[in-house]
Amino acid sequence: MTIIACTIDAIEPLTPTVNRVLLTPTTPISYQSGQYLQLCLTADDKRPFSIASHAGSQQIELHIGAAVVDNFSSQALAHLQRLYAAKQPVLAEIGLGEAQLRTDSKRPLILLAGGTGFSYIYSIAQTLAKQNIQRPVFAYWGVRDVEALYHHPEMQQWASTNQLYQFIPVIQHSTPEWQGRTGLVHQAVLDDFASLAEYDIYIAGPFAMAGVVRDAFLQQGAKRENMFCDAFAYI
Repeated sequence: MTIIACTIDAIEPLTPTVNRVLLTPTTPISYQSGQYLQLCLTADDKRPFSIASHAGSQQIELHIGAAVVDNFSSQALAHLQRLYAAKQPVLAEIGLGEAQLRTDSKRPLILLAGGTGFSYIYSIAQTLAKQNIQRPVFAYWGVRDVEALYHHPEMQQWASTNQLYQFIPVIQHSTPEWQGRTGLVHQAVLDDFASLAEYDIYIAGPFAMAGVVRDAFLQQGAKRENMFCDAFAYI
């Protein structure tokens, strides 16, 4: 995989613990929605992040969490911030992974994300709309609290563009003001579908979550060959 230098166009907060990072590769790139990149902190330290921008965009959007000091994501963010302040590019490997959107399929889709795994399904959702792909789509986004739904308006707008699209946010720790779904996001899917046999399912989130979702969905009829998640290769 070729390492490409990218200018850092912006680093801006989406929530107190999640930042949007905008990068522009210095040479033309090609990637598919649902793929990821690796930020090269050093020659041996490469950190993967899902690409939130849609296929075809030459500006890459990332959503990087930094809730815990000195963890995997916050170290990468600190690296980017140092380069941004110095007006230096970041090195990245772009277009990795095997869980990209299968545009040749005719099956309805379930998109499921936990936390900043949302960036993965956001890329897919945008591509479905831009390519006017006419398939039912159910996008589930699970977060701990309402404040973490940083792209709630954008997803509501996406759902309003096509009667085949549904956006279902799920809050784990809700407030009295929240009128939507609560609990665990994968349980919301299990509650909504008696069988998952006929769906393409795209999953992003922590490894522990991915394993739980995979096993639960298989028990509810999902077909392993129609479930897409890069974390499956490691769990």
